[in-house]
Amino acid sequence: MNYFVEGVQGAGKSTLVGRLSEHRPNYRVYREGDYNPVELAWCAYLTEAQYESVLAKYDRLRSEIIANTYTEGDRRIVTYTRIITDIPGFHKDLEQFEIYNDRMDREQFEEVILKRYAAWDGDNSIFECSMFQNIVENQILFYEMTDEEIVAFFLRLKAVLAGRDFRILYLEADDIAGSLQIIRKERVDADGNEMWFPLMVGFLEDSPHGRRLGLKGFDGLVKHMEHRKAVEKRILAEVFPEQAVILRSKHYDMDAVLGSI
Repeated sequence: MNYFVEGVQGAGKSTLVGRLSEHRPNYRVYREGDYNPVELAWCAYLTEAQYESVLAKYDRLRSEIIANTYTEGDRRIVTYTRIITDIPGFHKDLEQFEIYNDRMDREQFEEVILKRYAAWDGDNSIFECSMFQNIVENQILFYEMTDEEIVAFFLRLKAVLAGRDFRILYLEADDIAGSLQIIRKERVDADGNEMWFPLMVGFLEDSPHGRRLGLKGFDGLVKHMEHRKAVEKRILAEVFPEQAVILRSKHYDMDAVLGSI
């Protein structure tokens, strides 16, 4: 069995992943930024030529880059956020090689996702926001796909996963605005300055979808998250009804969850 923990930001995914892993100690946990067989958040996806260029440009970090590099066919995947450095521009440079935020055309993006899911042959895994969050955000904000087009993509993904045993544990936030306010206050620096919220709002406002709809500030973020939640609930209902386990965010009984999965 494998578990995908999903839900909008602030729903409590990290907490559930931690609690689930305590009860499944023989399972491998994949969090954002880890090398992950099905997801590429916070990872650079490089051709061999691009990889050699990065090594040459950041020769002082060569050993760290190599230690955080994984090879898949003709691509090199670098978990660059795992590399701690004060070298100016390193993380920003590597970020440009991610597959999200319109850095690939839609067809290529979908091909990469489906190819990696098809190649995945592991079991006993717990994935944090590896199926919905980054993929659906990219589809809505940058490709401006319709809800129907997004559901159609996940039907293709389900076909790739035929025969695999997995459950999608979806944390449904009743009060998205309240959940966002909580993480807005939690994700601050040592001086109390907000770190997460300005980045998230800037990301939304600068996206093609955000600009077209005029989504701005906290209210715009709430509206977007409510839409994303609706799309994800539709995917669960229309594509993964047998695999979906919907939990009330932060108001679920862990024993009952374990008994249902």
